[in-house]
Amino acid sequence: MTETLSAEDGATAAEPASSRGRSRDNHSSAIADLRRTGINPDFWYPVAVSASVRKKKTFAATFAGERIALYRGDSGTVYALEDRCAHRQVPLSMGVVDGDILRCCYHAWAYRGNGRISQIPYLPKGVARPPRGVRAYPVREAYGLVFVFPGDPAKADATALPELPEFDSAKHKTMTFSRTVHCHYSFMHENLLDMNHQFLHRGVVGKIQPKLLGYDTGPQSVEARYLFTHAGGKKNRGANLLAADGIGGSKSPDVITIRTAYPYQTLQLVPENAELPAFSLWVAYVPEDAEQRTNHVYGLLMIEKPPIPGAIHLAWPLIRRFTERVFAEDRMAVEAEQRAWDEQGEDWNHEVFPLILDVRNVLRTNGVPIRPESALCGAAALCARSPLAGAELPAPAGEYWMYQAVLTRLCSSGITLEPPAPPGPCTCHKGDQL
Repeated sequence: MTETLSAEDGATAAEPASSRGRSRDNHSSAIADLRRTGINPDFWYPVAVSASVRKKKTFAATFAGERIALYRGDSGTVYALEDRCAHRQVPLSMGVVDGDILRCCYHAWAYRGNGRISQIPYLPKGVARPPRGVRAYPVREAYGLVFVFPGDPAKADATALPELPEFDSAKHKTMTFSRTVHCHYSFMHENLLDMNHQFLHRGVVGKIQPKLLGYDTGPQSVEARYLFTHAGGKKNRGANLLAADGIGGSKSPDVITIRTAYPYQTLQLVPENAELPAFSLWVAYVPEDAEQRTNHVYGLLMIEKPPIPGAIHLAWPLIRRFTERVFAEDRMAVEAEQRAWDEQGEDWNHEVFPLILDVRNVLRTNGVPIRPESALCGAAALCARSPLAGAELPAPAGEYWMYQAVLTRLCSSGITLEPPAPPGPCTCHKGDQL
């Protein structure tokens, strides 16, 4: 239930009754540091723009430190394999596409799309049993993006891709974004959901007065509704066109709805007296490195076409330039937040906005621990005999990274870690264990 507090109550924002009494100070050891929480792999994540994965070519992608080799076969199908040859560990993304199989560039070992080895050209009879292959990821193409399912493959079929009806609508034109941002993915969710940062964009949109109309929180989502009013200053022409206000702009307020529905985020802008959004944004923040301190942003901005034929094509460069400027300013801010976290070694934020506390809780409770095995290979997370399984890492930042480096080196060498005593040496790099 959402309860809106009035100005007379001394409140500046609508606050769910369920959040009252919650600590407003996140600088507490009682609350797990969100920046040490990994993204849940049991969802579909974009790892490439479809156009980047060309026919008979490979593409090197990553998810949270796991290197993934994408390739498109003669049939046009895209496959996703763990990016290492089971033989000498050379990246398969350096390989050659042959029909619908992928050959390692070194000794021409051939892999099917399911990760199994189909041929070792020089293998004589009677030799030891070769490895079966490498991990294959469930993969789908949709909305001009290549999605993989990096978690439990048994859950892939039952997990839906995001639904974006505007993408295929003849009434809309879609702008695709693909950018790397050097920060933990949680900073991105906070940035978009907290619209009180419009001062950052004063040089692009002028003076904007955002008013929180209300918000709702659930176990996997937070949705906030704002009223945006332009109170002065020069507004970028691209912003006017994006909001369907025309080149000259309008002083009419807009209603903006932003939703974090784990793990994705959406934004819609509805002009005053309009029934449908002028544009809709869908975005995913995909961690690249094992520590998840860098993420790749994949965004789809679906813009309603104006009634004048061809007008959207004329407006497109102005809209693109505006969105790129806003994104650059947001990136500057969130990367500065990440640098502060790196220097301080923990989260010193003192958050005062209730809905941000709620979205942090959603990201924390739906996320997973960041484990160093993701820096090894795609099989490491599935290897039950890995000495990294279940290992608890020290909290201080300096010890954390030193311990992680030691663990990674030990695991890669097949050395058993004591304590705790594992059931056996790590086998995550042995293809015949898959």
